[in-house]
Amino acid sequence: MNTIEETIEVAVPVRTAYNQWTQFKSFPRFMSTVKRVEQIRPAVTEWVIAFGPVRRTFQAEIVHQRPDSSLAWQSLQRRPSHRGEVSFRPTTPDRARITVRLEVHRRGVAALLTGASSKVTRRVLRDELGRFKEFIEGLGQESGAWRGSIHNGHVQPTEPEPPRSRVARWPVG
Repeated sequence: MNTIEETIEVAVPVRTAYNQWTQFKSFPRFMSTVKRVEQIRPAVTEWVIAFGPVRRTFQAEIVHQRPDSSLAWQSLQRRPSHRGEVSFRPTTPDRARITVRLEVHRRGVAALLTGASSKVTRRVLRDELGRFKEFIEGLGQESGAWRGSIHNGHVQPTEPEPPRSRVARWPVG
């Protein structure tokens, strides 16, 4: 097993960063290695990723998701298998720290090459987080959100949006 962790701070509130992260289909817009993401079921996604000549398709199951806090997943394939977690922490009311932790399990010859490939994976993860930062800060707000919770692969109802304050407008006159 090889563990890689990267952290980045973004200049948007934690809710905005989290909401955008849940929009998996938008990942190809800012991540260079992600070519396509399909939502198979609420807790299962299918990813097509490419790095150089290598192209992989895999499914991942979201095993834990808590709005504005964390999201954890595991691949459903055996080789190479991986799991990961992304956590969101506010640093100020309008800034958030995002930490991604990946655990990659390789077998056979791939396990022998883990040292070299972990450096590449770390660099790719750092670059992709930088692209997410540019994307969300450029937007300034999320393009959508999924506010539900998932525990051990079981989907909980979507969290209701907080009530927005409304100002009564009276006609003048």
